Amino acid sequence: MKKLISLALIMSLTTLIIQLAGCITPRRGPQKAYNKAAAMPPLDAVIVPGIPFKNSNWDSVMKARVIWSWVLYKNGIAKNIIYSGAAVYSPYKEAIIMGLYGQKLGIPAEHIFYDTSARHSTENVYYSYLVAKQLGFKSIGLATDPFQSFLLKGFTRRRFKTPIYHIPFVTDTLKAYNYLHPKINPKPAKVSNFESITQKESFFRRLRGTFGRDIDWSQYEGGCLSSL
Repeated sequence: MKKLISLALIMSLTTLIIQLAGCITPRRGPQKAYNKAAAMPPLDAVIVPGIPFKNSNWDSVMKARVIWSWVLYKNGIAKNIIYSGAAVYSPYKEAIIMGLYGQKLGIPAEHIFYDTSARHSTENVYYSYLVAKQLGFKSIGLATDPFQSFLLKGFTRRRFKTPIYHIPFVTDTLKAYNYLHPKINPKPAKVSNFESITQKESFFRRLRGTFGRDIDWSQYEGGCLSSL
């Protein structure tokens, strides 16, 4: 009974969040964020959270995130891209798959970096932040869809001393690139002996991870990237 009540509460909260996100992230919001980023010095890197790679093809969400990272790179908004994501729901490391697509679009391999540990969106940010820190990057952004950007706003604001600039994709801009359909060989991203997270963890354990409860903050050590 308690689990049913908890599940009902979670579903209600999720519905509320979706409704709020629809109000808070209209089209002008992402465009405003992009314009603000364009007026700043180029970011050292932007983080791109992963999405499962299934049926040997990227879905619309992955396509949008990767193309948006390419737009930010080619327009001089970001110097480097950090793709993030482990093999979570499919036997392919999400970060590597996105990197392969990114290269096909024209992002040089030397400007692409990877986090292949993250299983949840909060971990995408955290482990990519550690990658950025190790590489000596001083300014970072988060490039994803407006909904996920909204959901992670509080996490990035509360948990990190350095600002993480949110640059959600602009739908109208992406429409101009709908014709792009690069092909990749996904073999380099495939892992052996794969076991889906749904087989290893319960729904509530995965939910805990979604909220960042499984993050080992000792790796952070209270440190921060230098601000602009």
